[in-house]
Amino acid sequence: MTLKAMILAAGRGERMRPLTDHVPKPLLEVHGRPLIEHHLVALAAAGVRDVVVNTAWLEQQIVDRLGDGRRFGLASIAYSMEGRDHGGALETAGGIATAGHLLGEAFWLVSADVYVPDFGFDAGAAARFVASDRLAHLWLVPNPSFHPRGDFGIDADGFGIADGAGPDGERWTYANLALIRGELCAGVAPGQHAKLGPLLAAAMRDRRVSVEIYRGRWHNLGTPEQLAALNAPADAR
Repeated sequence: MTLKAMILAAGRGERMRPLTDHVPKPLLEVHGRPLIEHHLVALAAAGVRDVVVNTAWLEQQIVDRLGDGRRFGLASIAYSMEGRDHGGALETAGGIATAGHLLGEAFWLVSADVYVPDFGFDAGAAARFVASDRLAHLWLVPNPSFHPRGDFGIDADGFGIADGAGPDGERWTYANLALIRGELCAGVAPGQHAKLGPLLAAAMRDRRVSVEIYRGRWHNLGTPEQLAALNAPADAR
């Protein structure tokens, strides 16, 4: 089974200013290529054919840069233009609900501003998710210095814990990589502002969100300093 993917690319990137005053954050370059293009290439390599990108801030630049996706090996890129259609970014759940008619029952979800060069959008993981009754499957990472308290625990059966640590005593950070079922956002109307976190927490309490640890390279790029450090030559880091 080949799922579609949604790349979240609508944010303003306030902490990345002044770099994002005139360039949308997803088009900032890491190792000579815009952040979002790393995802497009990885998705195409994994056999994903169709991608949906939501946009808001300086969104036409993203559309003009990426086009129809064919040069990345994709069949298509569809755009959910929140800035044009709704006056600005709608948050993650709002973005998913608004683009739902483009996505299908289940899909990959990834934020444009994470750099994860070792992650594979595994078709087997997608098939297992679709065959389950879960609303989401999340990848978690060890807590970075800027988020030391983490987001979610993991129970003994591999389900997410919203309200505390798991048996390992740890809370882990959501990597902004997931498989999602559209049903998770069924209560959100297209065009509505809504965050994803509370919906994930509620689904975790119903044991409908599985999780796993991702230990590959992962960078959530929030500031110009983080971007510069990642782009620095290896011998200068």
